[in-house]
Amino acid sequence: MKTVSMGAPRSSTVKFRMPTRDNLVPIRVDVEVDGQRYRDAFTWNPRDPDTEIMSFAKRTAKDLKLPTSFVPQMFHSIQGQLADFRSYEGQDMQVKEKIVPLKIDLRVNNTVVRDQFLWDIGNLESDPEEFARTLCDDLNITDPEVGPAIAVSIREQLYEIASQSVSAMREAKMSKKRRAPEFASNSKAMNNAVDMFKYFGSKGSVIRKRKEWYLYAPVVDVISNEKTVVVAKDEAKL
Repeated sequence: MKTVSMGAPRSSTVKFRMPTRDNLVPIRVDVEVDGQRYRDAFTWNPRDPDTEIMSFAKRTAKDLKLPTSFVPQMFHSIQGQLADFRSYEGQDMQVKEKIVPLKIDLRVNNTVVRDQFLWDIGNLESDPEEFARTLCDDLNITDPEVGPAIAVSIREQLYEIASQSVSAMREAKMSKKRRAPEFASNSKAMNNAVDMFKYFGSKGSVIRKRKEWYLYAPVVDVISNEKTVVVAKDEAKL
């Protein structure tokens, strides 16, 4: 990953948002009606009105020739995920320079991509879509659907980190109100923070040790059409 200038101070408190340049919400839809299934992943602007969701659901059902019964289910799925995201808005989260490992493990059509890389969650100017395009160019991935899928996967992980930061800030404030002598938490956010500390040590570094290079080597496989059908059938059973 190329080095970019920090988009935020080394440590500051801001109102909840995605730790990226564009405050876009990662959305996953998985709807099944009468034996037909629609699955997709994309990003959504949380500022868009809910009327846009209904228009999107109707247009998608029409383009894919899906029954109209898919429309309300798609609408409620997207609306629910946006409501979860909006429930964090206005709450404090901590933004600081911190390098964390992100992982990609996905299959899009005939392409399988596995990769692991380091990401600065304190950089509010980072762009998952640009990173995904660059990665696809570097790996000679030509399927146009792979890049967006990688970007969504990155945003999902960053969303989890951001929401955990809100939870950690809440618990810290509650701890101060109770005037407890020590702050302890069993929350997932704090456990992850401890794991990250153990992983990177007290001084985080983006320099990879030679013996760990293989961990960060991307893997790209192109599977045959026959195998794709078998995998798709197995996934449909899940």
